[in-house]
Amino acid sequence: MKMKWQARPSHSSRMPERWFRRALWLVAIVFALFLIGLGGKIIGELPTVGQYKVLHDYIDHGRFDPLEKERQAIVKQQNALGEAMEQARLALDKQQAQTQKEQERFDNWLAARAVTEQSSQNPEVIRQTLALDGLKNKEQQLQQKIDALSQQQLDSNQRHSRIQEQIDLLEQEAQERKTADDRRIELKTFLYRLALTLPLLTIAGYLFAKQRQSRWWPFVWGFIYFALFAFFVELVPYLPSYGGYVRYLVGIVITVLAGRYAITAMNRYLERKKAEEALPGNQRQQQMSYDAAQLRISKSICPGCERQLNYQQPDMDYCPHCGINLFDYCNHCKIRKSAFNRYCAGCGHPAGQPEAP
Repeated sequence: MKMKWQARPSHSSRMPERWFRRALWLVAIVFALFLIGLGGKIIGELPTVGQYKVLHDYIDHGRFDPLEKERQAIVKQQNALGEAMEQARLALDKQQAQTQKEQERFDNWLAARAVTEQSSQNPEVIRQTLALDGLKNKEQQLQQKIDALSQQQLDSNQRHSRIQEQIDLLEQEAQERKTADDRRIELKTFLYRLALTLPLLTIAGYLFAKQRQSRWWPFVWGFIYFALFAFFVELVPYLPSYGGYVRYLVGIVITVLAGRYAITAMNRYLERKKAEEALPGNQRQQQMSYDAAQLRISKSICPGCERQLNYQQPDMDYCPHCGINLFDYCNHCKIRKSAFNRYCAGCGHPAGQPEAP
C-alpha cells in the first residue's frame, strides 16, 4: 500500500478564471462610473425647480426702510454722543486735576504766611479764593455737560431699542416666509430627483433579486452601483429636513427594510442548512457545487455546515458537526484524499465511488 498523505486545502478556481473575474469586476466598476457621469450630466443640465433667496428679499420694505433709516441716524447720533462724552470726561479730569493742584497750593500758601485776625479780609486771600471758586465752577459746568450727554445717550439707547424691536419683528416675519419658501423649493427638488432615481432603484432591485448571478452580472452590478450612488448622492442629500423628522424617518425605514432583509436571509440560510444536514452525507455531497466546496475548504470551514474545522488533523474523515464525508481513499492507489476532489492527487485516477482501504 502506498503511503497515505493528507491533501492540503486549495482554491479550485483556475488562474485565468480568477483574472477574468477580476477583470469583469473592473468592467462593472467602469460601467458604473460612466453611468454616474452620464447621470450627473443629465441632472446638471435639467432646469432648476427654484432659486433660493436671501432674507432681505422677504422683508416688507415699506415698513422696514423708514425704521432702518431712523436706526442708522440714531447709531450715528450715538457715535457723536460717545465722542462728545469722551471729550467731556477728559476735560473734566483735566479740570479736576488743575483744581486739586490749585487747592493744594492755596492751602500750603495759607499755612506758610503769618496772618492776622483780619486775615480773611486780606485782598490776596480774597483774590486767590475767588480764583479757586472759579475753577470749581468750571468743574461743575463740565459735570453738568457730562450729565446732559448721559441723559441724551439714555434717550437715544431707549429709542434705538424700540426701533430694533420693530426691525427684529419684521425680520422674524420675513424669516418665516423665507423658511416656508425654502421648504417648498426643497420639496420640489426632492420630488424632481425622486422621479429620476426611483425607477433606477426599482430596476436595480429587480436586477439584484433576479439577475445578479446571470452571465451578464458585470453590467448588472455596474447598474446596481450606479443606482446606489444616485440614491445616496443625488437623492438623500436633498431630502427635506422639516426639523430632521423626514430624514430620521427615512433612515428608520431604510434600516427596517435592510434589517428585515438580513433577518429573512439569515432564517432562510439556517432553514436551508438544517434541511441539508438532514439529508444523507453522500446526497448532500452530490448536490454541492464543486467550486463552492473547494472555496469553503480553502477557508478551513466545512463544505456542508460551514463551521470552522482543522483540516490538519490526520484522523478527521468526517465533519464532527454535520457528519459529511471530508476525506476518503482512492480506489486505484489507496491514498487518503479529499472527498470533494474529482481526481486523485496521487495518481490522477477519477474519484469514482470511494471504497475503504
